[in-house]
Amino acid sequence: MSRARADEEEYWHSSKFRAFTFDDEDDELSQLKESKRAVNSLRDFVDNDDDDDDDLERVSWSGEPVGSISWSIKETASSSTSSLEGRDSSLRKGSSSYAAFPRQVSSYSLSSLFKGRNKLPSFQSLSDALSDTGFKNYNPELRRPKAEYKDYSNDWSPKDTVRRMQRGKVCSLERFRSLQDKLVLLDEAVAGHDGNVITAVLIFLKRTLRREILFRELEVRQVALCHLIHFLKETGEQKLLLDLLRFLDRTEEVALSQYREHLNIQDVEKRREFLKGCIGLPFSSEDTSHIQDHYTLLERQIIIEANDRHLETAGQSEIFRKYPRKASILNMPLVTTLFYSCFYHYTEAEGTFSSPTNLKKTFKIPDKQYVLTALAARAKLRAWDDVDALFTTKNWLGYTKKKAPIGFHRVVEILQRNNAPMQVLQEYVRLVEDVETRLNLATKYKCHDVVIETYRDLKDRIQLTAYKCKVERGSAEEDKINSILNNMQIRWKN
Repeated sequence: MSRARADEEEYWHSSKFRAFTFDDEDDELSQLKESKRAVNSLRDFVDNDDDDDDDLERVSWSGEPVGSISWSIKETASSSTSSLEGRDSSLRKGSSSYAAFPRQVSSYSLSSLFKGRNKLPSFQSLSDALSDTGFKNYNPELRRPKAEYKDYSNDWSPKDTVRRMQRGKVCSLERFRSLQDKLVLLDEAVAGHDGNVITAVLIFLKRTLRREILFRELEVRQVALCHLIHFLKETGEQKLLLDLLRFLDRTEEVALSQYREHLNIQDVEKRREFLKGCIGLPFSSEDTSHIQDHYTLLERQIIIEANDRHLETAGQSEIFRKYPRKASILNMPLVTTLFYSCFYHYTEAEGTFSSPTNLKKTFKIPDKQYVLTALAARAKLRAWDDVDALFTTKNWLGYTKKKAPIGFHRVVEILQRNNAPMQVLQEYVRLVEDVETRLNLATKYKCHDVVIETYRDLKDRIQLTAYKCKVERGSAEEDKINSILNNMQIRWKN
C-alpha cells in the first residue's frame, strides 16, 4: 500500500501536468512568474525552426491535439466569453486576501501558451486578431440612422432635398437631370415657402436650362417668377432681366429697367444723352413726364454748375466768397437744386435758368414746397427781410397781409432753428391762429410778451398771476403784468 502511494506521488511530481491541491501556492504573483517563464521558453521554441524534437506534448484540456480544426473552432468561439468571465471573477475577488498585491492582467492566455503565439503585432494570425477585437470592444456598435447613410448615397427625393436645404445641409442638385425632375424640385421648393431654397433652386435651373424653357415654365409659376426677377435686379444681371421681361410682354418694366441703368453712368454728358434716349421708351404718360423733367433738370444743372464755377473761381460774386460751395449741384434732386438757387440766386430775374421762380414755374413746384425751401435758405442766411417779404401779400385794395401756406407754427420752428432774433420770432408767434398752440410755442421759446398779451386777451387773471412767478423780478415783463392786473377797465373772467 505504501509502495503504491509512493509510485503515485512520483508520477504526479514527475509529470508535466500537475493536479490541483490545496497545498500548492496559488497566489497571482507566483502564477504570473510561472506564466512568464513558460512563455519565454515556448517563444524560444517557436522562434527556432530547427528544434522540432521537443518532447512537449501539445494537447488541450479535452485531450484534442492543439492546432486541429475542431480545437481552433472551439478556441475562437470561447475566447471572448472566457475573457469576460475571467474579468468578472477577478472583480469578485477584490475583497479577498490577494488584494495586497497589485493586479496585473497577463497578456498571455492559456491557448497562446499551447499554440506558441508570438506576441509581436506584425505576426498575429487571423484568430488572434479576432480574439483581440473581442477583448477591446466590450459594447456593441450602435447602428447609425438611415438618414445619415443617405448623405453618401445622394438618393434623396425632391421633397427630401428641399427639407434638407431648409435645415441648412449641403445638397447636390446635379442628380436632377430631367426637366420633369427639375420642375418637381422647383414646385417642392415653392411649397416649402422658403425664399432661400427657392432662390437656390432657381439659380440651378438658370444654369442648367435654356432661357426659352426656363421663361416658359416660370410664366405659370408666379411665385418663382417674382423671386427670379428680384434676384436678377439685386445681382444686376440686366441683360437676362430684360430678356425675361420682354418674353413676358411687360413693356413698362422693360423701359424702367433700361432707365435705371443711368445710375451706373458717371459722366454727366453721357448720362444726359442716355436720359434723352429714354424719353422715347414705352413709359406710361405719367412716367414719361418724370423722365422729361429729369432730363431738363440735369440740363439746367450743367448750365448752372458751369456758370457758378466760373464766378467762384474768378471771385466776382460776394456770396460765393462769403459762403463757398461745399459740393457740386450736378445730379442733385429737384428740392436740393431749388434750395441752392434760393441760397445763391434768390434775387435773380425769372428769365435766368438759375432763378428760383424759374425753377418753380418750369417744374411746377407747389407753393408749400417752394415756401418751405425758400424759408430754410433765407433763414440760414439770416435774411429776415426776405423772410418777411416771402409771407407778405397784397389784396386788390392794396392792403398787406401775412399769409403762410405751411402754417405759421412751422415758420416759427424753422426760424427758431436758425437762431432768429426774439423780435422776429415773437412777430410770427403772434400770427399763430390757434390759441393753445400759440401759448405753447410762446412758453417754449420764452416769448414773454406774447404769453402776457394772450392771457390779457383771454381775460384770465389766474393764469396771468401764475405766469408772473416765471419772469424775472424787476424786469419789463413783470412791470407789464402788474400794469395789466391793475387795469380796472379789464373785466376778468376769474
